[in-house]
Amino acid sequence: MRYAELSNLYDQLGKTTKRLEKTEIIANFLKETKQEDLEEVICLLNGRVFPLWDNRKIGFSDRLLIKAISSATGSSLDKIESGLNKLGDLGDVTALEVGTKSQKTLFSETLTVKKVIDNIRKLAVMEGSGSVDRKIGLVAELITNASKEESRYISRTVLEVLRVGIADGIIKDAIAQAFDQETKDVDEAFDILADHGEVALLAKENKLGDIKLKPGRPLKLMLAVLSKTVEDGFTAVGSPAALEFKYDGFRMQIHNDGTEIKLFTRGMEDVTKQFPDVVEIAKNNIKSKNYIIDCEAVGYDPKTGKYLPFQKISQRIRRKYNTEEMAKQFPVEINSFDVIYCNGKKLLNTSFDERRKILDKIVKSESKKIVLSELIITDKVNEVQKFFKKAITAGHEGLIFKSLEAPYKPGRYVGYMAKLKEVMDALDLVIVKAEWGEGKRASWLTSYTVACQKDGEFLEVGKVSTGLKEKFEEGELNNFENMTKELKKITTSHKGKIVNVKPQIIVEVSYEEIQKSPTYNSGYALRFPRILQIRYDKPLNEIADIKSIEELYKSQNK
Repeated sequence: MRYAELSNLYDQLGKTTKRLEKTEIIANFLKETKQEDLEEVICLLNGRVFPLWDNRKIGFSDRLLIKAISSATGSSLDKIESGLNKLGDLGDVTALEVGTKSQKTLFSETLTVKKVIDNIRKLAVMEGSGSVDRKIGLVAELITNASKEESRYISRTVLEVLRVGIADGIIKDAIAQAFDQETKDVDEAFDILADHGEVALLAKENKLGDIKLKPGRPLKLMLAVLSKTVEDGFTAVGSPAALEFKYDGFRMQIHNDGTEIKLFTRGMEDVTKQFPDVVEIAKNNIKSKNYIIDCEAVGYDPKTGKYLPFQKISQRIRRKYNTEEMAKQFPVEINSFDVIYCNGKKLLNTSFDERRKILDKIVKSESKKIVLSELIITDKVNEVQKFFKKAITAGHEGLIFKSLEAPYKPGRYVGYMAKLKEVMDALDLVIVKAEWGEGKRASWLTSYTVACQKDGEFLEVGKVSTGLKEKFEEGELNNFENMTKELKKITTSHKGKIVNVKPQIIVEVSYEEIQKSPTYNSGYALRFPRILQIRYDKPLNEIADIKSIEELYKSQNK
């Protein structure tokens, strides 16, 4: 397929804000897409070159892209940077420079979807001496051969910011519509495979029912709905229910395909290298030839044995070196609570009661290494209240309610699980802008505009500047120094003291009240927001959506 066909599709999608129109446009395009192009087209429609489960990163900065644009067009770096300050989007800057280029390069080749995706994928694996120049050359080659319209989307794809308002839900609806499938079947397939391209191929071949779990490849984990009271919990999952502690750690999935053990976060990030201690625990304490186990890694103080809050161990998720030393300094205990695959058998449709029995057979519990989550089965409110108090006293967050008869539904708030916490949930939001501080804080980005999601767009709900410490302290990532370092890596443009960033860093934000406000494009603003922690374990598609903001606003005024 010619890349021009895809760039024309991007243009059409950018001209409408209506979800149904976007869905129909994409569905019609997919119907005409050849089978050999389908996976790559779907991937690029998501603004990515790798499927969601694939942990490879493009890692191409604004600075490198500016050099690639300069190399391809002959424009000076200063001119391109000036254009970025005016337009705020390197895609638009690229299109402007390509459009004003004095002549078309002799012997330029027609770009194909395959050529574009292959060049950009190479950026993720290229390393060693001279690799930076070779990376710039790969992108410059694409821009050199691109039309004005094509160049805009090549640059945006390289930066993984497509800006045409395509959410996962729109892609899934379009696949269902294009290939005459039920939307729920497409949803379920994606939650297992985390790959729209593979799902589209299966849908086209009418094989969505043939999906197999693959240990070693992460999937979306089942999620718990929020309950405000014990009675709400029973209403959500039924009675009697299984009750487990809700741990203040981070969700982990442990995979063993029979040859290798791999560890993933709930966001499907591969953290095997960061947790060599957990790999060793799994080798010694999980007795099955292959498996996928759902669990929570909870940090504890190696001197006192007391459990630590999530933020104390979150730095282990980001650490890529000295991992053995970090494991000694911030050890974790694995609290296992579900098994999704065991001894070659998919357990998604097996009841929780049976899955728990299987888990009990294959996990050899050992304190401060791996244990089964503490559990009771009851239909009595007073017993739940006692168990809740026990969880809080032990330093945990609260309780999880589970339906005894329910299957495991990856990636869903389906009512088979409910959570009850001592303090109600704060909001998980993504940072989209930041502002440089003043005075002694002038070298740090200290104020952050945070946003919720709606159909692939990000709607701002306020600015937050409290909750972080100033400088790095051992065992603490929630500080201006670290935040500034991370935000600088993903800055897309700047104007004065304000910088725009890729929507990647998720923060948990508490607040006193939600107010109606014309200041932000969501129509709402958080009153007295405060950052509780950076959520490195959370995927972007799990941040709060506008519907939850609206519901919280309504509920506080009842």
